[in-house]
Amino acid sequence: MNRKGIFIVAMIAALSLVLGACGSKKEGAASGTIKIGTQTYTEPKIIAEMYKALIEDRTDAKVEIVPDLAASPIVIKSMDKGDIQMATLYTGEIFNGYFDIKDTKDRTEVLKQAQEGFDRKYGFQWFDPYGFENTYAFTVRKDVADQYHLKNVSDLKDLAKDMKIGVDTTWLERDNDGYKAFAKTYGFEFAKTFPMEISLVYQAVADKKVDVVLAYTTDPGIKQYNLQTLADDKQFFPPYDASPVIRKDTLEKFPALNDVIPLLIGKIDAAAMTGLNYEVDVNKRSPHDVAAEFLKKNGLLK
Repeated sequence: MNRKGIFIVAMIAALSLVLGACGSKKEGAASGTIKIGTQTYTEPKIIAEMYKALIEDRTDAKVEIVPDLAASPIVIKSMDKGDIQMATLYTGEIFNGYFDIKDTKDRTEVLKQAQEGFDRKYGFQWFDPYGFENTYAFTVRKDVADQYHLKNVSDLKDLAKDMKIGVDTTWLERDNDGYKAFAKTYGFEFAKTFPMEISLVYQAVADKKVDVVLAYTTDPGIKQYNLQTLADDKQFFPPYDASPVIRKDTLEKFPALNDVIPLLIGKIDAAAMTGLNYEVDVNKRSPHDVAAEFLKKNGLLK
């Protein structure tokens, strides 16, 4: 072979190496499928779409989303069995009897117990929170908040005897964080309670059929009906900070996930999550599109 031929062969070999390197998203990355499970509501579905986009963009793994698992205990059971490998879970889940805990409502301590307990019993890696929690919250119309200068739940004490409250049907019967326990902690009750489906309470307060609504902190109805959330100043409700949770053996198989999963930690506060839920539930956009838009806006996806 002449010198020109040798040069051409060498160039082809070099080009093959370059193309091979470009085709691998992360050196040593494992290939395969990761299943992300979600509960039935919008919030975890949006976050699952975010992680699907991030994982497939930054690793050689593929992601399958398994939607509409009935509740968080079903998600945890599915992860334990290996049917799914990853999900969004909430720190208050520790109060549902998975393992012995120290009874506390301190957010840092609840997070610590979730991380240590689910690692010890299930082999799950419970990451730090995204930046929001989804728990019960008392809300009022903005005009009512302005009229009575309401900022905290305690500010309702002298007004509650003349107020009607709309709540979801289960809250009145809950033992530890239900109405009776609330009245004991805060020292007052409302004139009348109206139990109803959570989806109906927002229209009820907008129509002035009730004065106060017990909502969830990231519900799109808060934005849709311009409600103001009152601070739980006596810390009655347990914390429910949202975090990504994944099987530790999955992290061992896909080590690149250790760099990908933290990309959303501390990046989604309650206002942002409420807005994302609003886009899907009220504006009827797909979780996939809403997730991609958020990632691009925050420089996490091109």
